[in-house]
Amino acid sequence: MNQMSSMPPSRPPALPALVSFSGDRGEFRRLVTRGALLELITVGFYRFWLATDIRRHLWSHTAIDGDAAEYSGRGKELLIGFLVALAILVPVYLAYFLAGLEAERVKAFASFPLLAFLYLFGQFAIYRARRYRLTRTVWRGVRFWMSGSGWAYAARAVLWGLLMLLTLGLILPWREAALERYKMRHSYYGDLQGSFEGRGWEFFKRGWWLWLLAIPSIVVFPLAPFVYGAFKAVEWRWWLSGIRFGGVRLESKLPHGALIGLYWKVIGWNLLLAAALVAYIGLGMSLLASTSGIPFNEYFKQIALSQSIMASIPGFAVISVGYLAFALALNVVMRIYLLRDMWARVVSSTAIHGIEAAANVAAKGELANALGEGLPTDLTLRDFRVA
Repeated sequence: MNQMSSMPPSRPPALPALVSFSGDRGEFRRLVTRGALLELITVGFYRFWLATDIRRHLWSHTAIDGDAAEYSGRGKELLIGFLVALAILVPVYLAYFLAGLEAERVKAFASFPLLAFLYLFGQFAIYRARRYRLTRTVWRGVRFWMSGSGWAYAARAVLWGLLMLLTLGLILPWREAALERYKMRHSYYGDLQGSFEGRGWEFFKRGWWLWLLAIPSIVVFPLAPFVYGAFKAVEWRWWLSGIRFGGVRLESKLPHGALIGLYWKVIGWNLLLAAALVAYIGLGMSLLASTSGIPFNEYFKQIALSQSIMASIPGFAVISVGYLAFALALNVVMRIYLLRDMWARVVSSTAIHGIEAAANVAAKGELANALGEGLPTDLTLRDFRVA
């Protein structure tokens, strides 16, 4: 008894650090609405500064163990990266165009190399863009950074892309795991090296039933948001739970149905905005037809066939304004639901174990340029990943 009572009490395991998001939805809505209007005025060039503002909002309101992250990127850097990418791509397109003028046979032969180069360069840009975002992300005064070769990553992505074609996409989990291992192996927080422990088989086991539902969901549309939303939740949970930085590991408990409602809301807003667009065009055409003294059907036919210049100019103006307003509003909706709201749900489901291992890291790494980051990308949360 005395021997047992002299043993020191067992130390309770450390509780995981929580990740929280405190960004105001109204503030974000005003940010993206103003940004969309400026995009319209600047013919799209403001998107570089808008992307920067969105990241600063998301980063600064995301707290890890009570401390918020910082984003130090600038819109000017994204614009320069975009221009450098254009300097690479424009000569390629020009060579293809000249080949097409030389001979249709040569043009047909050049199509495959052109597409192959664009895919290769696109994968290179993805790697470089992630490298840029990491080097602009700071937490507790220490910068994330990334090494490795963008072209080496692109070559791996191309090979996995060929395997995707041969297996009709079934190898996707193993592709994601392999490419993520390369990226995380070259990712650092200060002098703390990253790694990725997620396995393709694990991803496949979590979502195999979604693969079976993929084809029926294409035919039966109402199934698509449920299947895709559940798949993205599985993917996020698998990806986050595989991230390591030394002794620090992430764990996600994102439910399967956490994102489905967001996709349905985007679909609902899309239908509502499309109905508003049709109503606006119909009303505008009716007013123009009444002022010109031409029946509505005849007036619309003249515009469609460009039979009357005087009728087509105001008609096209009405249609153009309507479509621009539709695109503007849809961009705002997508950024609210598929960026801000999805970000909030994903990060709030995440816990971090072993956070004490990041307490005494030494600052290291250099800033990377924005080559690849300035290229247009699909508007998804994946573009805002920092790890």
